[in-house]
Amino acid sequence: MRKGENCLEEEVKKSEFPDGFLFGTSTSAYQIEGGYIEDGKSLSNWDVYSHTNGSIKNGGNGDIADDHYHRYLEDIDIMESLGVNAYRFSISWSRVLPNGSSGPMNPAGIKFYNNIIDNLLLKGITPFVTIHHNDYPQELEERYGAWLSPFMQEEFVHFASIYFKNFGNRVKYWATINEPNLFSELAYMKGIFPPVHCSPPFGKCSYGNSDIEPLLVVHNSILAHAKAVKIYRDQFQVEQRGMIGMVASAYMYRPMTDDEVDKKAATRALTFHVAWLLDPLVHGDYPIEIRHYHGRKLPRFSYEEKLLIKNSMDFIGINHYSTLFVKDCLHSNCTCMHENNPTCSHGENHAILGFLLTSGQNKDGEFIGDLMGMPGLYVVPQGMEDIIDYIKKRYNNMPIFVTENGYGSNDNQEGGYDLDKDINRIKFHKAYLASLARSIRYFYR
Repeated sequence: MRKGENCLEEEVKKSEFPDGFLFGTSTSAYQIEGGYIEDGKSLSNWDVYSHTNGSIKNGGNGDIADDHYHRYLEDIDIMESLGVNAYRFSISWSRVLPNGSSGPMNPAGIKFYNNIIDNLLLKGITPFVTIHHNDYPQELEERYGAWLSPFMQEEFVHFASIYFKNFGNRVKYWATINEPNLFSELAYMKGIFPPVHCSPPFGKCSYGNSDIEPLLVVHNSILAHAKAVKIYRDQFQVEQRGMIGMVASAYMYRPMTDDEVDKKAATRALTFHVAWLLDPLVHGDYPIEIRHYHGRKLPRFSYEEKLLIKNSMDFIGINHYSTLFVKDCLHSNCTCMHENNPTCSHGENHAILGFLLTSGQNKDGEFIGDLMGMPGLYVVPQGMEDIIDYIKKRYNNMPIFVTENGYGSNDNQEGGYDLDKDINRIKFHKAYLASLARSIRYFYR
């Protein structure tokens, strides 16, 4: 058992964190708002997807969701009662700009988010705004192919500028795009998010190329981010005195065996999942290893674009939930050893995955940590300290916000999990916060 892995019963105190540390909650617009066609909002890509038969289990959709659109005041009161001092939320693109840049701004959408921001501040809660979190007007999908097109970069910049103008006097923390590295995988490699693009062996979709399209999506996302950051820094940041960054999905990885090739594969997994997105935004280009394996499939940045994207973050946001085992597939033929394991990837022998297999189980069938209620997520607290350590060292001790972390549960969890007492979630947060506190102490000692 590694250091920190026996800490599920460990206590952690607020005093272990530095002054000014933000303890918050995090949401995204489509997952909570509802009001999907109210007050001038247009249909988003997720509205169209969820209304397509068979897309969502049990026919679920976000038409009402948590009804945050009508109950945001009650929700803010609940946040205050929890004692949080920050709230990260995203703004619905289709609520503010129903037709993208080709149509007018929707005053009702602006009013809604102004009300949220103002009421958060009244309660002493810091707004932390994500400009784009997966949902966009369906019209942009039909017009451009959305993130597959360079035109989406300009659409995003127009959208972001409206936010800076209308909300920036009160919002001091901006995240441009939520984890494009994971979004590209789910939407354009596996085809389980809209627009449902994929190709074998990753899935059976009507459209898509799983080996190429994720590369285009991340490339356009990086450039869109950097262009929006330039506008913010040139026109707004000095007066508004805020910070702006990007949010990356950040699993941690462990070698499946002690073999040197698996140790190298675990490092490669971080490169292909995390550094793929963050290296260009700090160092100005993709990692050499990624370019080596993708070759001509990987888009290239021009000299001017490299200058634009380099150091285009004031902070790094990471969404960290779990840790996975990694097996090398460059020097051996990989197949999923445990077919019922949902973290077993398919297409292990493809460059888009870095020629590696990720799994929640090792070759003996042992799980990397306790299973959560959501498939593919495991409780591995030490992973928090490890991923923070990796990012701090690779990106020159840049400020980091852990923008998402939590315990996935469901009503059908094995053993009839009691959501009222929610013991596992309490243990999870204690353990992961303790791991985060150790990481902070390490860098401040």
